[in-house]
Amino acid sequence: MGFLSLALVIAAAWLVFTGRIQRLTGKDGVMLGLAIVGAVAAARGQVLIGGLPLLLSTLYAVRRLWPRRRRRPAPSPAPTRPAEAAALRDARALLGVDERADEAAIRAAHRRLIARNHPDAGGTQALAEKINEARTILLRHIQDKKGSHPSPSDSPQEPTGSS
Repeated sequence: MGFLSLALVIAAAWLVFTGRIQRLTGKDGVMLGLAIVGAVAAARGQVLIGGLPLLLSTLYAVRRLWPRRRRRPAPSPAPTRPAEAAALRDARALLGVDERADEAAIRAAHRRLIARNHPDAGGTQALAEKINEARTILLRHIQDKKGSHPSPSDSPQEPTGSS
């Protein structure tokens, strides 16, 4: 009787120390106590009375230790906030591209506009910065939709020039 109780306590300690159970919760402690009571009752010859608590605690332990396979829904795209939607709309309008524009179309529109509006070509620094920012917003939005991060060669360059 004492040996079975000691074996249950050693088994619980082994589960904790090997990492199979990260920590014992209150319910784990209750089930361990129930298993000990059932083992003691079964050892005294009351198999039916001791068998039920042992069975319940065994079922709990199996359920607790069995690896669970949870079905995770496919990640849905994050909803765009109103401020983000407005920034995207303004950036598309500034570059003159539509919602279906890919990276190449955005880069081509940026190249075309920056050639005309660069400060060295007679444009203003503020307008060149807005064009660069619009390109950055749209390219970042495309990368976010793809779910990948841009590589260093894809990252838009900040404008260089005298301030």
